[in-house]
Amino acid sequence: MSLLIDTDPGCDDALALLLALESDLDVVGLTTVAGNSTITNTTRNTLALLDFFDSDLPVARGAGRPLVKRQDTAEFIHGEGGLKGDLPAPTREPVDISGAEFIVEKACEDGDLTIAAIGPLTNLALALGIEPDLPELLDDVLVMGGAVYAPGNRTPAAEANLHADPDAASRVLQSLDPTFVGLGVTMRATLDPATLDRSGRRGAIVEEWLTYYPDDVRERYGIDRSPIHDAAVIAHLTDGVLTLEDRALEIDTREGPCRGALLSDEYGVTEEPENGRVATDIDAERFRETMGEAIESVL
Repeated sequence: MSLLIDTDPGCDDALALLLALESDLDVVGLTTVAGNSTITNTTRNTLALLDFFDSDLPVARGAGRPLVKRQDTAEFIHGEGGLKGDLPAPTREPVDISGAEFIVEKACEDGDLTIAAIGPLTNLALALGIEPDLPELLDDVLVMGGAVYAPGNRTPAAEANLHADPDAASRVLQSLDPTFVGLGVTMRATLDPATLDRSGRRGAIVEEWLTYYPDDVRERYGIDRSPIHDAAVIAHLTDGVLTLEDRALEIDTREGPCRGALLSDEYGVTEEPENGRVATDIDAERFRETMGEAIESVL
């Protein structure tokens, strides 16, 4: 299996990339998308992270805004510029093709490409417009998104990645039979920084990523630790930490507080065919072990 990561770093994205690069996964490249911050910032952050991890993987700059709705960002969670840690400016530039084109190119090259989409789904929706046969060219698509078994974190019903571009998410769901890893499991994907060696500059940066939720946000959610949402997707690819169930799914694209909500037909009341999967549980202890080992290896 080869893996392409579509990302909008973001502190939890940074830890997801750390885990992917320290694993045995065959990562073939990254695409960036506007989400946690602007496309300029998320592309810069991705390139700076790869420098930090001593990786020369190619990066393609992707979509800078949602297909239809107004752009929202989350610097109030992830810090100025979309990523805490004050990394040096990147030493290189992205490749010359767009994120959507890069997805199509890698899918055509590899034949068994898996995509881990840990930001808004705009690039994937645009790639489907470029290459109608993309569903046949991809092996699997895993999405960090949705709030089937938990309240939303952008609206009472919608999780941030799907709410950021619900029209793109609906397009992806209609075509790619994706797996959604939502807040019901990712809110339990945490790691106590006190269990790690946090000395030195690298340790201090990683600790900022692990503790990125502001105090008032943690208090609002009634949690002690910052969830590492995006890393749950990568941990499943490396260690199978998730329980998945097939479901008939739908994205609400109507205006209102439910825009971007992922609807799961738990009991088959619609009698619609299953068109994707949702994560229903996470082995949180195994996640912590996997994440902790990866972090220790780079400190």
